[in-house]
Amino acid sequence: MTAANNPFARLPQVPIFEVKSTAVAEGRPLLSPQMSGAFGIPGGQDLSPDLAWSGAPEGTKSFAVTVFDADAPSMSGFWHWAVANIPAGVTALPAGAGDGTGSGLPQEAIQLPNDARLPQYIGAAPPAGHGQHRYFITVHALDVEDIGVPAESTPAVLSFTMAGHILGRATIVATAETPAA
Repeated sequence: MTAANNPFARLPQVPIFEVKSTAVAEGRPLLSPQMSGAFGIPGGQDLSPDLAWSGAPEGTKSFAVTVFDADAPSMSGFWHWAVANIPAGVTALPAGAGDGTGSGLPQEAIQLPNDARLPQYIGAAPPAGHGQHRYFITVHALDVEDIGVPAESTPAVLSFTMAGHILGRATIVATAETPAA
């Protein structure tokens, strides 16, 4: 992966821990439920994937979860999901935790508006014929219980604020492509 298209290239290097999912896998295409029905992808359900993580660094006080499309045709990629202030004792989120109510999230967690300006998970919807996109599904281990961003903040503000607090990260890079019409 080139530095120009690696969302972690300019962030501090930190230890890696493990994240797993029954819905998404490293280097594999996202399934229909994780695609975006809201953006017109047939079969898309805007369903956040289940995630389970382990091996976070000592001193972890909270987690944040982000889903980022680094290959979106914009100068800033596209943020599909951002959740902060997940307590350190939580090591899994069920499928659908990122619905519009956040019903599957811990009470302390905040779900920020994505780049569609919805405080929920929005599925993948790469433009038809644009080629394969990579979706960085990342769990960030943080050294603070509350990252201190308001619930209406953008995922970019969360990312910027987290940069100095990340103890480790766990990432699955899944893909998606919409064929040309």
